[in-house]
Amino acid sequence: EVQLVESGGGLVQAGGSLRISCVGSGSGFSVDDYAIGWFRQAPGKEREGVSCISSRYGRTYYADSVKGRFTISSDKTKNTVSLQMNNLKPEDTAVYYCGAGPDADVCRIVALWGYWGQGTQVFVPS
Repeated sequence: EVQLVESGGGLVQAGGSLRISCVGSGSGFSVDDYAIGWFRQAPGKEREGVSCISSRYGRTYYADSVKGRFTISSDKTKNTVSLQMNNLKPEDTAVYYCGAGPDADVCRIVALWGYWGQGTQVFVPS
């Protein structure tokens, strides 16, 4: 079974930066064998795909709302996928979840992602 643990959330002022990370584990787990994605859910809204990476194939996806501000990266040696978030805005406030699924190309289809972490809160006050 795949286990995902997020870290690095917190409160940051608008325009600031934050880096959140997801460590995966489980029997035989490797970030090369799963696409790993970052999703977020704001109060009263559905969970949405923010950025995903298929490390084995070098594919990434970014939602339009975060392009140019967020960067996803993976470290196979640590089974870690990180999301560097720059120029944060109040609308980025949400619980950010790490997910493992089939491919970065389906980052927008949340239902296809089968494994989830517990989430980490990111708060950008207005």
